[in-house]
Amino acid sequence: MNPEKVGSLILKLRKEKNMTQKQVAELLNISDKTVSKWERGLGCPDISLLSELSKIFNINIEKILLGDLQESEVNGGNMKRIKFYVCPNCGNIITSTGEGEISCCGRKLKAEVPKLMDENHKITIEDMENDHYIEIDHEMTKEHYISFVAYVTYDRVLLIKLYPEQSPTVRFPRLSGKFERGKFYIYCNQHGLLMKGK
Repeated sequence: MNPEKVGSLILKLRKEKNMTQKQVAELLNISDKTVSKWERGLGCPDISLLSELSKIFNINIEKILLGDLQESEVNGGNMKRIKFYVCPNCGNIITSTGEGEISCCGRKLKAEVPKLMDENHKITIEDMENDHYIEIDHEMTKEHYISFVAYVTYDRVLLIKLYPEQSPTVRFPRLSGKFERGKFYIYCNQHGLLMKGK
């Protein structure tokens, strides 16, 4: 830990939250002189305080230790760059339209890299009334199943969660206009993220 970097980060985060040193100190049950000492780079927080600092400033403990908030490049949330993250522990599904550090169940998650759908993961799309009716040719056992289906257009993500022993069929509303064309994604619990689309 570099005390000067850690101190500068704590100062920056405290000011972002419009908090005084005394307010931070009270939340941590320490003196405001200790917070002042950190911010001047004359010491670092004790390891027992890192969890509480993380909660106060809504920041990862790792970032406090590094004394650095590496911010993502602003990209306007371009849907063409959508990323899907799936927690291997609890199955949580998280999406992002840019770079980010995503974690769940105490683990950092890597974005799933989509592969093109293959013979073992076929989908059939029919237009029915005002919907896309999607049928997936895939088993839905407790050991091998499709976890979710997503339809991504230029401005939205429609996502339907599926469960083992459920029918592998979904309906998405058909979107009108020239931007209707989108990409369909499915996530197989054994083969990862698969994509159909341009």
